Amino acid sequence: MTELQIIWLSLLQGITEFLPVSSSGHLILFSKFTDFPDQGQAMDVALHIGSIIAVIIYFAPTLWEILQGLWKTKFLPNFKNEGNQLFYLLLLATLPIVICGAGLKYFGTEWLRNTKLIGWNILCYGVLLWIVDTFSITVRKIKNLDVKDALLIGAAQCLSLLPGTSRSGITITMSRFLGMERREAAKFSMLLSIPAILAAGILAGYQLWQEGNMQQIADALNAAEYSFIFSMLAIFVLMQWLKKWSFLPFAIYRVLLGGVLLLDAYGICDVQNLFIK
Repeated sequence: MTELQIIWLSLLQGITEFLPVSSSGHLILFSKFTDFPDQGQAMDVALHIGSIIAVIIYFAPTLWEILQGLWKTKFLPNFKNEGNQLFYLLLLATLPIVICGAGLKYFGTEWLRNTKLIGWNILCYGVLLWIVDTFSITVRKIKNLDVKDALLIGAAQCLSLLPGTSRSGITITMSRFLGMERREAAKFSMLLSIPAILAAGILAGYQLWQEGNMQQIADALNAAEYSFIFSMLAIFVLMQWLKKWSFLPFAIYRVLLGGVLLLDAYGICDVQNLFIK
């Protein structure tokens, strides 16, 4: 894999991972609409690891609060302590995707990497994001969530296993449906990404190590480094944006992109030649 491809993929991952536009969908489409070869799922995971490191650093004070809360409560569930509460909410919200992810891995995922599915998911969930973000109340913070809310957000996250849905997009949509403030919804979504993506990263890293392909390992480390830099910038921009504005621009982008992809997928226009030329 060339350095140029790694940089482009890292830029794409960094920009799209925490914006509700589907990073996995963009990564798959990159090779379909350029002359670069498909980077494969191992590289996709490496790119996501870079993004997760950015989340850990950006939200380090919150993660420290979680650790303090767990220590004070002897790691037992206690929703009267905000740090402890947040940990168990994230744990509960992670359980559904662990179960669904294991089932999907059994059946394989290559069949999901097709333009029609990605296009419909990008478009439909973009419209859903706009509807929910526009008409939902905005009163709740993370500390107001309960077990039912965490499980609902976790169930929604399972839909992100379908490329084009967007993990951040669908969890933010459910959070907004439950009445969460925009910045709080984005924060919970980013924190929720840590356990699921870290687990996938450890598994992919172990597989790469077992294969012993040193060049592929070097490429993965390179990609994670670049992705970390671009992801830090994206997180900062998004959190600043949500102080004043809504998710409307992201919904519009999704509808436009989804429409273009479907036009290409159904043979109405040839987008690939436009990209390569």
